[in-house]
Amino acid sequence: MFRHMAAALMALALVSATPAAAASPRLTPAVDREVVFTADGTTVYGTLHVPEHRPGKRLRAALLLPGSGLTDRDGNQPPVATPNTLAHLADALADDGVATLRFDKYGTGRTGLGAYEGRPEELDYPAFVRQAQAAYETLRDQPETDPRALTVVGHSEGAMTALLLGGSVHPRPAGLALLQPQAIRMLDLVALQLKDQVAEATRQGQFTRKEQRTINAAIDAGVTSLREGRPVDTTDLPQVIAGLFEAFQGPSARFVESDDAVYPPDTAAALRPGTRVLLTCGTDDVQVPCSTTDALTKALRQAHAGKPGRVVLPGVDHLLHDADHPDTLAPSVLDALSRFARH
Repeated sequence: MFRHMAAALMALALVSATPAAAASPRLTPAVDREVVFTADGTTVYGTLHVPEHRPGKRLRAALLLPGSGLTDRDGNQPPVATPNTLAHLADALADDGVATLRFDKYGTGRTGLGAYEGRPEELDYPAFVRQAQAAYETLRDQPETDPRALTVVGHSEGAMTALLLGGSVHPRPAGLALLQPQAIRMLDLVALQLKDQVAEATRQGQFTRKEQRTINAAIDAGVTSLREGRPVDTTDLPQVIAGLFEAFQGPSARFVESDDAVYPPDTAAALRPGTRVLLTCGTDDVQVPCSTTDALTKALRQAHAGKPGRVVLPGVDHLLHDADHPDTLAPSVLDALSRFARH
């Protein structure tokens, strides 16, 4: 009898103890929330992604910044290019418990041209930086985010914008992820890209070596003319390259001049010492070759930026893809980003 009673009491004790030991707070489910903020009189629309979390917990958070051109909050230029770069980055960071804000910059999505409607020629690069600053403040003020644990993740031109924010916003970001960054002056990068394309066309027999040298000299002269405010002589340039230089002197002239005025390595000096910085470059990136990030990598070391520093991604292209993952982020990108986010 006593043996049965002891067994019953033991069973009761186990039943009573199990719920308390296994109890866990109910999690708030993940959600995408439309966010609206104002920058220079323009209403800007974005998406705040909040991952699953414990109620009341303040989350690490990242502002996502797109590359150049008419690139929207998801990292797309519809209908021509829809790689969903920023949407994929938001998903990857959510897996590590990081909330993200991405937005439609000027000329894209629901934001459109805003206050610049009818006068797009007045848009300059500082206007995009101010828009990103307003987005950072919006992310900082969200009820789910921890203002002491904010990061900025920028892709291509967005990485240069991230660098500028890193030395100016308050509170200063705890970290920056510069993914395939624009790390030299804009027109120098354009000239490098054009010369690479001309070299490839020469290898395919479209130009002679002499013609290649003539075109390269005309490209250099065009860059000099743009910087000195003189008309570009397009006589020796192929039509497609001539058209690009003509566009640089047209409605986008103010943007080109102000973007080209920024030398990214100089901006590193304004970072708070110890700011964690991830800089990635892909060996298959023909738009931003790894060699173009050398000066910025050195400047970050001199500014005493924190690790991990530059991470070279074998086989990865400018859109963060590799041959086995042409439509999603390459595993090496996900690994580098996750290591950065976890620390």
